[in-house]
Amino acid sequence: MSAEQKIRWGIIGPGTIAKTFAEGIAGSSTGTLAAIASRNPDKPGLGDGFPGARIVSGYEALLADPDIDAVYIATPHTGHAEWAIKAVRAGKHVLVEKPIALSAFDADAIFHEAKKAGVFVGEAYMYLFHPQTARLVELVKQGVIGDVRLIRSSFGFDMGGFRPEHRLFSNDLAGGGILDVGGYPVSMVRLLAGAVSGISYAEPVSVAGAAHLGQSGVDEWASAVLKFENGIVAEVSCSIMANQDNTLRIIGSKGRIEVKDFWFAGGRKGGTGRIEIVRGDEREVVEVSEDRHLYSFEVDAVTAAIRAGEKRFAYPGMNAAETLANLRVLDRWRASVGLEYGVEKAAQRTKNIAGASVVAGNSVPKRQIPGLAKPASVVALGFEFFPNFASASLTLDAFYEAGGNLFDTAFVYGAGKTESIFGDWHTSRNVPREEIVLIGKGAHSPLCYPDIIAKQLDQSLQRLKTDYLDIYFMHRDDPDIPIGEFVDAIDAEVKRGRIRGIYGGSNWTRERLDAAIDYAKKNGKAAPAALSNNFALAEMLDPIWPGCVTSSTAEWKNWLNERQIPNFAWSSQGRGFFTDRAGRDKRDDAEIVRCWYSDSNFERRDRAIELAQKRGCSPIHIALAYVIAQSFPVIPLIGPRTVGELEDSLSALAIELSAADIGWLEAKN
Repeated sequence: MSAEQKIRWGIIGPGTIAKTFAEGIAGSSTGTLAAIASRNPDKPGLGDGFPGARIVSGYEALLADPDIDAVYIATPHTGHAEWAIKAVRAGKHVLVEKPIALSAFDADAIFHEAKKAGVFVGEAYMYLFHPQTARLVELVKQGVIGDVRLIRSSFGFDMGGFRPEHRLFSNDLAGGGILDVGGYPVSMVRLLAGAVSGISYAEPVSVAGAAHLGQSGVDEWASAVLKFENGIVAEVSCSIMANQDNTLRIIGSKGRIEVKDFWFAGGRKGGTGRIEIVRGDEREVVEVSEDRHLYSFEVDAVTAAIRAGEKRFAYPGMNAAETLANLRVLDRWRASVGLEYGVEKAAQRTKNIAGASVVAGNSVPKRQIPGLAKPASVVALGFEFFPNFASASLTLDAFYEAGGNLFDTAFVYGAGKTESIFGDWHTSRNVPREEIVLIGKGAHSPLCYPDIIAKQLDQSLQRLKTDYLDIYFMHRDDPDIPIGEFVDAIDAEVKRGRIRGIYGGSNWTRERLDAAIDYAKKNGKAAPAALSNNFALAEMLDPIWPGCVTSSTAEWKNWLNERQIPNFAWSSQGRGFFTDRAGRDKRDDAEIVRCWYSDSNFERRDRAIELAQKRGCSPIHIALAYVIAQSFPVIPLIGPRTVGELEDSLSALAIELSAADIGWLEAKN
């Protein structure tokens, strides 16, 4: 794009904020408004406030328009992620009105799509680009009030009463103050705390919130306290049913700085902003005059990034990492007050993030596992780390849409949350149960005894919303209990039809599994036919958790090769050992150091790095390919926390390693 060519903007969601943004486009030097999209193009007065813009029927038509370079999305919050992703996939640059998405998990999916498409995506906090904000940051850095200790910031107004028809009171539209205006004070205090530490934005180490949830379940007034690593404590508040003074106060060791309505920065259409510095009885006013439209700076910042070939805002705008950090604060704030929107729950969130039905794909290969009637994907998805259905559904959808059908759950994961999430997921998506291969685990220590197996399975199946498991593992073993008692208890569940495939032990020794197989054969019981132990290119030196068993040793490999028992391997990529989190000179991650650091493991890591360079991939891809390429069946359990991490892991499935490659990685050649 040439330095002279103006960005041709299209707007999705032509409401009040969109009209203000259109004024900003008109006041910019780099943009022009080409079109607005509406699902009701014949609505009287629709074009008012958008002079010269074409009215396009339907959002999809605007995205298909070749004369549109960038799209501003100003729908209600619940439409931001869907239309951002659709715009990105259409090849458009995208600016999304805040919040860019309902959560950091949703926003991460947007940025991942933008990275693949090679387009710009940003979140619209217009005040960040105004000269007043730059002047404020400069004053803090200069130390005009000494060392910053406290920051107080609010954005609150009073709607005058409960209005069920208004989006701000709609739970289904993610109303309330935290998402609508809470991001302003949060972004400002993060900006200032970062300036004190010489970085762009600081992320708080703790967030503690409180709120009043009104009759529709949205927050009508709320506050939070943020603690930063540099010692700064920030108090932020927002409201839709309480007028606040909306004054930013930065309190230091030698005075304070006050700014009224900092997000207006002197006025929407230009004016003079006031930054007041108070030291004892002295009050100094720093004026920042600007006749340009407030939103025009944001428009020009988007253009500057696009012309420079950048895919994110430059400072003081928030790039992808900083936007995600801001949303993580809002997520933690909401979680601390128990605010989850109806649109984040399975009953309403029945589509994927782009608004489409979830349909099985075929890019992930499948394999036939002895004892299972249906083929299973060559990797299994674990998802115990997600806080709620909305966040977990992103990776569940993406895995299934890529062709994955093997899912790993356990009774103890999240105190049952993982099982409940999966039950909600496969039923809300209408995924045929016969297409799913479902792993369940029970009898984790200290509740590791035969009688608990059936009792926990009762609860697991209820949460999972199914009447059987395809694969069952005892999650731990108690060698003090005769092996036959465990086999008898599981055999009873096989006969009841609640385990319809294979079963085995997770974190079991070879001797114990052999004994279980022998007992079953002698007594006419269903025999264990699977294992779920750690297996990876790096050998686990010390158990990650008490009772864990690794099967990466030479003795284990010989045993697995002789018996050809499938191992559903956890921590199959060494829990970060093959990423830049590890290294001979890196000792920040105590778990990685304790469990994986040895000379032999680092030698394997070195060879994985070397082979990855030759293959044009990452060492962690080599580590996963190594597990899959064994001469005995190993099915890795992967636990990506984002869609990007999932797709990155799945890319390793295209890597083929020969027996010679395996031997070289193990230093056998």
